[in-house]
Amino acid sequence: MGGFPSIVSRARWHTRGMPQPDSRRELLLRAASRLQTHLSDEQTGQLLAYLDLIQKWNKVYNLTSVRDPADMLTHHLFDSLAVVEPLRRQLGQGAGSGLPAQARLLDVGSGAGLPGVVIAICCPQIDVTCVDTVAKKAAFIQQVAATLRLPNLHGLHARVETLSGPFDVVCSRAFAALADFVNWSRTALGPGACWLAMKGKHPADEIAALPVGVEVFHVEPLQVPDLDAERCVVWMRPAPTIGSAAIT
Repeated sequence: MGGFPSIVSRARWHTRGMPQPDSRRELLLRAASRLQTHLSDEQTGQLLAYLDLIQKWNKVYNLTSVRDPADMLTHHLFDSLAVVEPLRRQLGQGAGSGLPAQARLLDVGSGAGLPGVVIAICCPQIDVTCVDTVAKKAAFIQQVAATLRLPNLHGLHARVETLSGPFDVVCSRAFAALADFVNWSRTALGPGACWLAMKGKHPADEIAALPVGVEVFHVEPLQVPDLDAERCVVWMRPAPTIGSAAIT
């Protein structure tokens, strides 16, 4: 794969301004505990190795604007981890959500793979496709999948408007306004599917601007460990009838 070695050894942690590996692991496990997300030893190692890969390739491929390793831990890893349990609950609602326990998820405008890679690591039963219009970012996801041995993770270089799915969940993190997100990705939704949009503050104006035929069925606040900032998840689905969205 162009620009990446065929096998990436365990990336060394760049220690400047960041706790040592043992402290990193402790911080991650503490954050996961606060989020009530169980991580196996393998998953913990994969998440930290993923963070190392982001830092290793960021200067060359501009994967993220966050440069400080400590900020990457909180703003990227912990932030993405915060959506894992809400996603699991949604998938576990059965008839209430219309979603299968074995689901396909599309992460739109994934960039470095956030939150798609984190979901793929924490939820091996979910098949995750990270789509991005930048080829080198999609290639990075493919390399992550190979390096971390994640058969349920795929990188795709494409425009989301060209995808036909079907996906059970279409998600995004700080990607675009809600109206643009649902309009561009609507064709990727499968029957009974939903949208998951990670946002900062409650996006009341964006919700009000959603097109007819889309309903918000839940706005879920998130508490991200060690991050002093507002976060929420906006859950949306195609409305069965034209009318106002019921927001809970």
